[in-house]
Amino acid sequence: MIKFPEGFYFGSATSATQSEGRVEGDGKGENIWDLWFQLEPYKFHNNIGPKDTSTIYKNYKEDVKLLKQTGHNSFRTSISWSRLFPNGYGEINQKAVDFYKSYFKAIKDEGITLFMNLYHFDMPVKLQEIGGWENREVVEHYANYAKTCFELFGEFVDRWFTFNEPIVHVEMGYLYQYHYPMEVDPKKAVLVGYHTQLASARAIEEFRKIEKEKKIGIVLNLTPAIPRSQHPSDIKASKYAEMFAIRSFLDPSVKGEFQKEFVDLLRQNDMLPETNFKDLEIIKNNTIDFLGVNYYQPLRVKAIKYQISEDAIFMPDNYYEPYIMPGRRVNPHRGWEIDPSVVYDIAIYIRDNYGNIEWMISENGIGVENEAKFMVDGKIQDDYRIEFFKEHLTYLHKGIEEGSNCIGYHVWTFIDCWSWLNSYKNRYGLVALDLETEKRTIKKSGEWFKKLSENNGF
Repeated sequence: MIKFPEGFYFGSATSATQSEGRVEGDGKGENIWDLWFQLEPYKFHNNIGPKDTSTIYKNYKEDVKLLKQTGHNSFRTSISWSRLFPNGYGEINQKAVDFYKSYFKAIKDEGITLFMNLYHFDMPVKLQEIGGWENREVVEHYANYAKTCFELFGEFVDRWFTFNEPIVHVEMGYLYQYHYPMEVDPKKAVLVGYHTQLASARAIEEFRKIEKEKKIGIVLNLTPAIPRSQHPSDIKASKYAEMFAIRSFLDPSVKGEFQKEFVDLLRQNDMLPETNFKDLEIIKNNTIDFLGVNYYQPLRVKAIKYQISEDAIFMPDNYYEPYIMPGRRVNPHRGWEIDPSVVYDIAIYIRDNYGNIEWMISENGIGVENEAKFMVDGKIQDDYRIEFFKEHLTYLHKGIEEGSNCIGYHVWTFIDCWSWLNSYKNRYGLVALDLETEKRTIKKSGEWFKKLSENNGF
């Protein structure tokens, strides 16, 4: 029997854009996913857009009961900035306030600890029109949005997060074209990253004026880079990978300062944004209380094969390449490598390099296509998901036993949810969702998860 520390958080995570859906007259303003789907619906799997997500906006009372039935002692979602502030600032949508208060109260009434994220890739369109995270003004709009959330919903929320995976909207929006605005502009990417980090610190600054006892953190997709070999060039590549993919947000969030080597590299390539002493002081003085870590697949890298041309665009992969390890274990539906042992590496990495800060696995899961083929007598028999959880939890427990300060494990996700360009291609939930009828059915993994939580182990 593997037992976890007393009070360990077992639950799941989702986001507003991926779960709430839209109904006529809800007062929500558009975010960049609503806009992008209108412009290019063919990019979204089966032409399913963010209007048709998991319908929690309509069905949250039933869904909260399902949280309890699947053993959740904790749950993370996010607030939709454009639902609360249709223009990103200014007038508040009272229907959003009423919905969130009722939704969050229902969760608390079930005795579930509520984790709340403020931003999950969902910039309001009205703010994107003035540049989104490229614009320093948006940092202050975000800080005001965060302050408003703390004031309106603080009575229900136990722990807060400022951002989910901020490196994603930097890279995917401004380097690799998987998120709107689909630009390839490294200078903008760096500016967007800097403003995002500053916004996180500003939110924490506002939080500490209001909350004296509660904690606030950030969620990062944090995976130590694994070099192909011990060859010096592969080792060097792994250091670059960590510099871009991990430490760019981890260092300023935990230590209050950007990694010197990273700053030097940006300076050498004329990529540094304009900064001022006051903003850097805000980042320095408003570090996180705890850390969320999303882990799905390892980050394996190798030295680049070819010399970069003089006129090449400044990109992270000018310094390292992904390494596809021979014989790796793969989720065939997603194409991602499965390596549970990396959870242990994460635990030790945080313990040894970041002051053993309090942290949790904030997302971990496996997406499977055409999951209905595993249906037996009306229930999805997802033993593969149970084994995935068990393996990762075993390595997490090992890290905790060796002193890593981990407080919880959240899976992705509660109910099968809409997933950006992939829409519903891969299902991740503990609860199955019928898109046509909106019927929810607990999977075998949901029943197992309840036992995991009740036993505080397996």
